[in-house]
Amino acid sequence: MKKLTKVSFLMLVMWLSLTSMTTLQACNSTAHNTATTVTANAQPEATTVSEKAVVVGAARTDEYVPLLKGKRVALMSNQTGMVGDKHTLDLMVERGVNVVTIFSPEHGFRGNADAGEHVSSSVDEKTGIPIASLYDGKSPMPSKVVMDGIDIIVTDIQDVGLRFYTYYVTMINLMDAAVTYNKQFMVLDRPNPNGMYVDGPILDMTLKSGVGRLPIPTVHGMTLGELAQMANGEGWLKDGKKCDLTVIPCGNYTHQTRYALPIAPSPNLPNMLSIYLYPSMCYFEGTTVSLGRGTDWPFQVYGHPDMTGYAFEFTPTSRPGAKTPTQMDKLCHGVDLHNLAAEDVIAKGINLEYVIDAYRNLTKGGHEFYLKSNFFDKLMGTTRVREMIAQGKSADEIKATWQDDVKRFKQQRKPYLLYEE
Repeated sequence: MKKLTKVSFLMLVMWLSLTSMTTLQACNSTAHNTATTVTANAQPEATTVSEKAVVVGAARTDEYVPLLKGKRVALMSNQTGMVGDKHTLDLMVERGVNVVTIFSPEHGFRGNADAGEHVSSSVDEKTGIPIASLYDGKSPMPSKVVMDGIDIIVTDIQDVGLRFYTYYVTMINLMDAAVTYNKQFMVLDRPNPNGMYVDGPILDMTLKSGVGRLPIPTVHGMTLGELAQMANGEGWLKDGKKCDLTVIPCGNYTHQTRYALPIAPSPNLPNMLSIYLYPSMCYFEGTTVSLGRGTDWPFQVYGHPDMTGYAFEFTPTSRPGAKTPTQMDKLCHGVDLHNLAAEDVIAKGINLEYVIDAYRNLTKGGHEFYLKSNFFDKLMGTTRVREMIAQGKSADEIKATWQDDVKRFKQQRKPYLLYEE
């Protein structure tokens, strides 16, 4: 398999340094035989690996552009599909790749729609290429007309590594479409900012939904490229079939790399602390409690008008990316987390103390905590946690119940990992 030449690698490093990307640790990668992969860390012998910046898959144009020439390409991406100051779409077009369709996920191609908001199909103003929304409320699968007009689907999008974050769900749906219509599939891989650990229960597949698609833990610790390989290899795609998959891995990345995202992946994950708190805070979406949507600290505060005994207060308001936030225009009393140290949050992993605190405070006063739907269970991936919270179990006691899931999954995923743990 072709490796990066010394010249092309040095050009990449020089170019990336000009764009001020973060300098991070390197790793050796391993390929798995369920997919075609490109060697992730070819480099000149005289270089110091530890001083090299992470190279995202989309930056490795010498590796994937030749594989796309002469093919009709559909690109699934959004505002995070950037290499320095250029979008992957523009890189492809400049190099003569025939991109005929753009697939847009939740939040749209430019990333400014609300969570769960229907996004209409349109046209990319810069290139004139049609955009087919995969989040228009009609079907998560592209139409036959669109699929008949392409040869390969390329995915380049920044995920945050959570089972309930919908970008991987969109990718899996597109892989199913590739199986159905016998098309090729490629992932231009990007680091997982929560890739340093695995935590949470494996999804009970009776709770499968748009916020839970695969039997994986809440924090799976894998990149989209690794997850695509696992879905392919474990028979998780339509009818247990495999698609023709190619992964272009990152260079200079391990699962312990602290990768700071250069672009916010969605409107309510504005900084790295929100991304690190997301595995602990997202469950509030299934409750009456505000988690800060409509404030300057989404996923970094929580509160409710009827919570008592807290000095911190905030009022959610309508704003771009949070048009109708929970408890909109109401004064909420609660807890401020936005000054926590990132490493302390990472070390805790999923921390249910926040949910338990709000539950006990509200129910003690006779107020509703859960929404009437079972959205909390869908986010959690199991009904057991809600039951244990009602029984008065502590966060540590609840966390102990899924440790076997974590251990089992870490073994199961090993053959599909592209990067050193």
